[in-house]
Amino acid sequence: MTVVLLEALTFGLGRLADAARDAGHDLVLLTGDRTIYRHELSRCGDRVRVVDVDTTDVAECEKALRDLPDVAGLISSTDTWAVPGADLAQRLGLPGPAPAAVRVLRDKAAVRARLHAHGLSRSGPLDPAAAEDFPLVLKDSAGTSSRAVWLCRTPAERDAALREAAVTPLKGRLIAEPYFEGPLYSTETVTWRGETRLLGVLSRVLSPEPVRREEASAFPVALPDADLAELGEWIGHVLKAAGHESGFAHTEFVFTTTGPEVVEINARIGGALVGEALCRALGTNVYDAMVRIALGERPDLLDGEPGGGTATGFVALYPRAAGVLEGWTGLDRLADLPGNPEWYPTASPGDVLEHLTDQRSCTGIVVAEGPTAELALHRAQAAAGGITPVVRAHD
Repeated sequence: MTVVLLEALTFGLGRLADAARDAGHDLVLLTGDRTIYRHELSRCGDRVRVVDVDTTDVAECEKALRDLPDVAGLISSTDTWAVPGADLAQRLGLPGPAPAAVRVLRDKAAVRARLHAHGLSRSGPLDPAAAEDFPLVLKDSAGTSSRAVWLCRTPAERDAALREAAVTPLKGRLIAEPYFEGPLYSTETVTWRGETRLLGVLSRVLSPEPVRREEASAFPVALPDADLAELGEWIGHVLKAAGHESGFAHTEFVFTTTGPEVVEINARIGGALVGEALCRALGTNVYDAMVRIALGERPDLLDGEPGGGTATGFVALYPRAAGVLEGWTGLDRLADLPGNPEWYPTASPGDVLEHLTDQRSCTGIVVAEGPTAELALHRAQAAAGGITPVVRAHD
């Protein structure tokens, strides 16, 4: 039997291949650009079969799926392909979320309205052109990777953002909502038929306003037991209100002075190295749960006590200026630093780096381990501090 990926996150293919093999299935990746997975594929050997197809064409994807032998499950672990993945699973009679529910989860305004209606957010979505509830955020209703997001503290800033948004390609439509102030975190959860388990909390380090680019993260955050239990109950209500019934969820939230406020819900496992952090912290391959859910089976990850592994911290490396990536200096120092730091490249020499205000310009990630998330992050920051992306001006 075969488990198929409709595109995937940059990292995690190796873990997914192991999970599929442990379940007795082959793993096939449908992709429109296999270079995205260059690092992971170099480590997978023959454990992943790649099928090159235009994944923006649902009809072509359906044909490719029907040409594969004995497809038992379809995994769509990215935001961009969440809706097409749900539609395709339904067409082929495979287990998967209801397409209508996925469409709601991919619409940040619809999610905000639901949360507000259930008393889980202090505000519903706002009118981008007339909102006066400053500070506020204008954003793409289906945006990803911190793209097309504008923080506005005054009417003048809002109006400037509206002009910029008018000439910015959006995946959805322009929406507005309050800017929730406080430290940013995310809950990492797995859900099966409405039952949710909180796997842990991920911290975030952001660049200064107004860009707020993601710079570093650590997992799992050491919260007091009572606070963690309360957060677990809260996120269960949030996901139920939003209509998330099964699968991983990576829910960003801010701890405000009045409690947690959702920033966005991503109905998937976290990106970057969140999946790897979960595997190390929980001492198990959490991608087993992704495969089991794709097969329509209750995942073992829903049960048992959390913890048992090591904490991790990871730091993203961005260039100081736009240009063509030539490489990095300092990678040879990693072996001499504490925390077993490792390098995960997200770009390759020759790539053009233009978008310095969001995650698209990230060139790689340094991950390090420690007995706590705090110590792991300190080690990752120490390791990342010696690495410099080298770029030259773009001709």
